[in-house]
Amino acid sequence: MRSIHAAAPLALLLLSGCVVGPEHTPPEIALPAKFAEGSRTSNGDVSTVAWWTAFSDSRLNGYVDQGLAQNLNVLQALERINQAQAGVVQAGAGALPSLDLGAQAERSGTEDIGGPLSPTSTSAQTTVAGSLDASWFLDLFGLYKRSKQSALAQLDAAYASVDVARLTLLSQLVSAYIDVRYYQERIALARQNLSSRRETLDLTRLQLEAGAASRLDVVQSEGLVNSTLAELPNLETQFRRAAHRVATLLGVPASSLLPELQRGARQPVARFKVSAGVPADLIRNRPDIRAAERQLAAAVAEIGVAQAQLYPAISLGGSIRPSYTRIAGGSESGILSWSFGPGLSLPIFDGGALKANLSSAESSARESYLAWKETVLGAVEEVENALAAVARDARTVDALRNTVRSYEEALDLATASYRDGASSLLDVLDAQRQVSTAQANLAQAVQQMAQDFVALNVAVGGGYAYGAPTTTVVASAAAMPTK
Repeated sequence: MRSIHAAAPLALLLLSGCVVGPEHTPPEIALPAKFAEGSRTSNGDVSTVAWWTAFSDSRLNGYVDQGLAQNLNVLQALERINQAQAGVVQAGAGALPSLDLGAQAERSGTEDIGGPLSPTSTSAQTTVAGSLDASWFLDLFGLYKRSKQSALAQLDAAYASVDVARLTLLSQLVSAYIDVRYYQERIALARQNLSSRRETLDLTRLQLEAGAASRLDVVQSEGLVNSTLAELPNLETQFRRAAHRVATLLGVPASSLLPELQRGARQPVARFKVSAGVPADLIRNRPDIRAAERQLAAAVAEIGVAQAQLYPAISLGGSIRPSYTRIAGGSESGILSWSFGPGLSLPIFDGGALKANLSSAESSARESYLAWKETVLGAVEEVENALAAVARDARTVDALRNTVRSYEEALDLATASYRDGASSLLDVLDAQRQVSTAQANLAQAVQQMAQDFVALNVAVGGGYAYGAPTTTVVASAAAMPTK
């Protein structure tokens, strides 16, 4: 009697099972308290902040809404969630009892056709049989529990990957739109300069007719006009490429938006500043960091899967197989057979394959941790770089605006002096080149300032959840109950 009482807890322990392998804990990394050029104030959740509205461009706002709804990369990422959900079901199905039902019916017979004078005789029988097979794998060491933990972590990573796709879309779409407006500005400046240089050419020709200029002056002026004409085709090509990129990101044919974008608008300039928060905010706000952490959780769970394969596997199985046979003439018979019993599988010698599989899983988990750490440090670097650029872009733009004003005034003075015959054409041509270069530099600086604003908002993980329901993490591998 005592032996029965002593064995009962052991039997219950075996039936309840245990889970082998390490438990996943959130990884840690030492980060500075603030960015080098940032503040010590936390950002909080910036995933729903519509930072692109700082450009005050209604067309851009509409494109962002459209892109978040129908970008093909985002839609593909959503499909991967469906695949990951199916993976969770598949991973957990092995630990559940299985039941298979089968049935068959057969009609058979023989016929003796005899000789020419013999009567024909026949015999036939009908057989109906069925089968009911049941099996249940006793997950004593957590093989399927760890498999499901890994699948759930992969599902979490799939949700985070959707956010990564949305954040990437914001970066690419807004950047492409900024490029569209930049090339439009460059085209407008080139046409404006072309008009000014043609006026200078006409003036030089008049001066030649009056004997106040030489043929060399005319040729130099013509050369400047032609060099400006040569700039336009490349600028127009770059504009079209940027417009095609916007259309593709919106999931429409490349040329669909050309008529709309050709109507033109000013270069985007952000109307408010962005807060970078603190480095610790990135672990919560950056979806790529969350995805890397969930991949690490899945890799840790796979260690448990590999370790459980080293232990015995016990399964319960049984079957019931009834059959019924009826022979022509009224004879009938029925048989019912059944079986039930446990099965044991114990790995004894496999050439080291299972242990090698465990070593591979452990190495994969260490690699996943290093990948997570690299992702975090890369995010910090992106924010630091964007902060450094944003802090200095405005100074560059202001200086270039003053440069443009100075060179434009110099051009007016040189042109007036040339009309009066007090200076040479070379002074006018040099002033025109300086104005053209300064205007191009200013347009590029405004473009870069907008791009750096985009880069900083993307680097801190802002805006990807705009217009979308809040994503809830399905399950954490570390939170899975174990026995």
